[in-house]
Amino acid sequence: MPPLAAKERAALPDRAFAYIDSQGRRRLPIHDAAHVRNALVRFGQVAFEDEKAREQARLRLLNAAKKFKIVPVGFIAGQLQQQRAQRDETLVQLPSGFVTMLMTDIEGSTAIVQRLGERYRDLIDGVWDVLRHAVANAGGHEVEARADEFFAVFESPRDAVDAAIALQQTILNRTWVDDLDVRVRVGIHSGYPTSTSDNYIGMDVHTASRICSVGHGGQVVVSANTREGVKASAPHGVQFKALGAHRLRGLPELVELYQVAAKGLPSRFPPLRT
Repeated sequence: MPPLAAKERAALPDRAFAYIDSQGRRRLPIHDAAHVRNALVRFGQVAFEDEKAREQARLRLLNAAKKFKIVPVGFIAGQLQQQRAQRDETLVQLPSGFVTMLMTDIEGSTAIVQRLGERYRDLIDGVWDVLRHAVANAGGHEVEARADEFFAVFESPRDAVDAAIALQQTILNRTWVDDLDVRVRVGIHSGYPTSTSDNYIGMDVHTASRICSVGHGGQVVVSANTREGVKASAPHGVQFKALGAHRLRGLPELVELYQVAAKGLPSRFPPLRT
């Protein structure tokens, strides 16, 4: 369709445009049905200043389409395709083969939820921030975060242990809401899990989960596989205290477990919860 004449465009109010940038430039006129259809086609060609501006323009355009009884099927399909493409671009390829899995959960989380109510969301967001920072700094990859549980994976056993030490030190020294004593259990296991498109499955994953579940808040418990991997590659600055062989729920064989000992971590804990 032909562009609006300058005089005609100038006479239109701001509400007649889907997008007005920070410089006051008005784009995507939506004052009549023909221009709404044109804006639906051209929307993907506009360089918005940020995602918030884009979303505001999208909503104004859809409201205009509704006003003029236009069903924007093609527009919605295009938006979904763009969102899928953006999501695919942000997906990080998780490592495969021999990897080290780190799992955490919050000790006494049920009691904390009952005490904080809706404020628990802020606490869990704070805990996840600590975990994500420690994992990223150690070169790991976040796999999953749900409820009070967190799962990350590393190509190097030592990187996983370094992340665990860092996150425990931060959590133990941080002041939490209502002066709560927030404690996180950490379990680490190295093995060959089966990779899916965005996660891992198999007995090695279950082993990491079971190791996490038997520890105590503030403690880092690792399998013999992880210990041997660290000692063979980068043993300096960390020690391992033998905790014995334990039968973990659902696993067919006893599992040798060790406690990570490092500066800034508590050293004395009750027996494992096996």
